Amino acid sequence: MKLVFKQLLFSLGLVAVLGLHSCEKLTEVNINPNEAVTTHPQALLTKVEWDVFRTWHGTAPLYTLKMIVQTDGENANQIYNWQRGSFEQYGLLRNITKMTEEADKIEAKEYVALAKFFRAYYFYNLTLTFGDIPYTEAAKGESTAIYAPKYDSQKDVFVGVLKELEEANTLLKLNSNAITGDIIYGGNREKWCKLINSFRLKVLMTLSKKIGDFPLDIKSEFAQVFSSEPLISDVSGGEDGQLVFLDQDGNRYPEFNSSGYGSGMYMDSTFIQRLQDLKDPRLFVLATQTRVGKEAGKALNDFSSYEGGDPIVPYVEVNAKAVLGKLSKVHERFTKYPTGEPLVLLGHAELKFILAEAILKGWINGDLKSVYNAGIRSSFLFYQKYAKTKEENLIKFVDDQSLEAYLMQNKVAIDAVETTQKKLERILMQKYLRSFHQGGYSAYFDHLRTGYPSFSKAENVKVAYRWMYPQDEYNNNTVNVSEAIKNQFAGNDNINLQTWWLK
Repeated sequence: MKLVFKQLLFSLGLVAVLGLHSCEKLTEVNINPNEAVTTHPQALLTKVEWDVFRTWHGTAPLYTLKMIVQTDGENANQIYNWQRGSFEQYGLLRNITKMTEEADKIEAKEYVALAKFFRAYYFYNLTLTFGDIPYTEAAKGESTAIYAPKYDSQKDVFVGVLKELEEANTLLKLNSNAITGDIIYGGNREKWCKLINSFRLKVLMTLSKKIGDFPLDIKSEFAQVFSSEPLISDVSGGEDGQLVFLDQDGNRYPEFNSSGYGSGMYMDSTFIQRLQDLKDPRLFVLATQTRVGKEAGKALNDFSSYEGGDPIVPYVEVNAKAVLGKLSKVHERFTKYPTGEPLVLLGHAELKFILAEAILKGWINGDLKSVYNAGIRSSFLFYQKYAKTKEENLIKFVDDQSLEAYLMQNKVAIDAVETTQKKLERILMQKYLRSFHQGGYSAYFDHLRTGYPSFSKAENVKVAYRWMYPQDEYNNNTVNVSEAIKNQFAGNDNINLQTWWLK
């Protein structure tokens, strides 16, 4: 106690002296050493990556993409009748803003670069979802007290997204510091550059309808990035931007033990039929046999033992079919195994289909057949690696022999059709087939941009081009959201109205 008392007297005396000397010094002394006011950006990176790579995944996009159906109720995504979207990603952007601030303090440009990529990814998807969105003033509540950010035009958001991606690539190329806390590439800067530049190509292809209405020469920029920047090139997926799951609490595959899949979710007949028409063996690693097919003793690779529900009829009719055992469910490997398969933000397969479309459009030079086939090959290799169960040897269905036979089919081969539109349809179909539980709404945005692949709708259902703005924006950012709706849609916040990128 005497020692503590002496220390206390010394501290009080020191404060008194400092107080006489300078009030500013007093403030510095009163900093609590047990409450950190700064943190290394690596402490934030892991959480940021975990959020980014899981956002927009899940079952909701699968309804929209006609891959699954609901039998115990009407799902709004299945019938293109959704209403308000969510701005929850703006909450996730706060961690990215904080990571940037902490990186700036210690001049850790490698973390600033990754932050720019994550921002670009969020804003790219947010603007496709809604149209005009808060961008330049977004996520600045803590730093500048902007709690009601203005909305930027969709065109300006795309300009900003491409600028941030370019800056991210430049910062990483000029930096040699280690990236600790990285659960995606283990700190490999070269792989990050490849992902960032590949994503730049994705954004530029998204703008294919806006050539002539954009500050940047879209075709020339695409060709420049393609010819001079590193891109994802490993067909086996070793460079894919993907989140790998672990059998640990809080780190397991999102669909592990999914109660939804155990009850009312079944495969959509649209998706099943397309795989059947193409004699596509990926069906056997994505869906289960119907109960009727299994009881009849049909082989696992018998296409006739798989069937889906019609997405445009009343769900009670689909449920009746399910009761009779005539519907396939999603393969149990998605819900039975805690590590599942990685969630791929952007990988080799999707990039190859983007490049195939660019070759078809004349944006770049290349062998269309070779690039298109490489995309399919990469998809098969993904399932060779991850479509595993303890009970069945699923890999045999997607082995190299099955792949080569698949590529030779007239319904698959890109050179079996002559017109540009038919070739584009095949490219987008293969891009779509690769996206089961992968890519969020990307395949739907491709559908809106190109018309491919086509999706059936009931007669009274209109095309949904966007989501309505969240109710919270009406409540808390009324003036700015109202102005955005007025500028874009003459005051009508409607899901059936096109935004700038599609006009």
